[in-house]
Amino acid sequence: MPSSITIRLGPRARARIAEHGLCAADIAIVPAAAGGPKGLILHQLDCWLFGHYLPQAPRRRHFVGASIGAWRMAAAMLPDPQAAQRRLVQQYVGQRYPDKPTPAHVSRTCRALLDAMLDGQETHLLAHQQHSLAVLAVRGTGALAQPGKWRDRRGFLQAAAGNALARARLANSLERAVFHAGPDGAGWLRSRFDAFQAHFVPLVQDNLRDALLASGSIPLVLDAVTDIAGAPGGRYWDGGLIDYHLHLPYQREPELVLYPHFADHIVPGWLDKALPWRRARAGDPALDNMILVSPSPSFVASLPNGKLPDRRDFPHYGQDHAARIRDWRRAIAESERMAAEFARWAEQPDLRQALDLPG
Repeated sequence: MPSSITIRLGPRARARIAEHGLCAADIAIVPAAAGGPKGLILHQLDCWLFGHYLPQAPRRRHFVGASIGAWRMAAAMLPDPQAAQRRLVQQYVGQRYPDKPTPAHVSRTCRALLDAMLDGQETHLLAHQQHSLAVLAVRGTGALAQPGKWRDRRGFLQAAAGNALARARLANSLERAVFHAGPDGAGWLRSRFDAFQAHFVPLVQDNLRDALLASGSIPLVLDAVTDIAGAPGGRYWDGGLIDYHLHLPYQREPELVLYPHFADHIVPGWLDKALPWRRARAGDPALDNMILVSPSPSFVASLPNGKLPDRRDFPHYGQDHAARIRDWRRAIAESERMAAEFARWAEQPDLRQALDLPG
């Protein structure tokens, strides 16, 4: 049977595994990309990773995510990570919308989704003694600082035009917001590493849900989140706008980064998806200590519709919610093969099966 996963290694990760093998104690950072329904394909990997593999070797770890990735990492911080991941997936798959839902309607639905996922256990997340969580969102500036449907449209068109010229120009429209919990205060992200101004906001009971909702609030699809307790005033949206695949300074951590991802490459921002020259390239120090695990092309081709679940499925299936839910559940069930195959590889790494990063 063809492999269900693609494994890519940075040079330092490859050398370390060649010399010492791989164990859970080596893993210091777990990133989780934005990407909406694409993240569902990682569900079984998440259940294995947070429910079985990492608990074998308790240690300080950093979990960082944007959008659905932030929601997955928040679930990983709860007392029973597997149950929390299952609640998240059940609620996410079960979303039902009319043909043209308003942003307010989608925001209410997603807030209820987060309530169900947290299940009243957020105190454990906020007080975790070993794991740190960084939830990434963006804060609008300039034209995006003031509300208004047409102002938002104009502001995001300006942001996209600036980004097309240079990623650094996106910093004229958006700032990074890092909402953090855990022992270290997101210390590894605090020294500036790119053009974006960053705001660091501790997660507390009064802002956790707003921060998680902001991290997944796609512009013009959900409302901006405002008045987040403890954060600078302003309007907050999906963290994937700046940090789509989380191209972060992982080289600051001497141990390994284990990155379950729905793609075998890293695109910095959501607006860079159509700009292949923006992908992380060979020699990028952020990739040195990374193990990136993604669904293989043959695995993706075997899924319903020959692709990962994605946001276009909502209009594609329309009001046939049962068909969409059926096909998403089939894809999620197939992801058990990915988890089982990577678990075998982690136990006895075969470096001949691992490709080099970047993809």
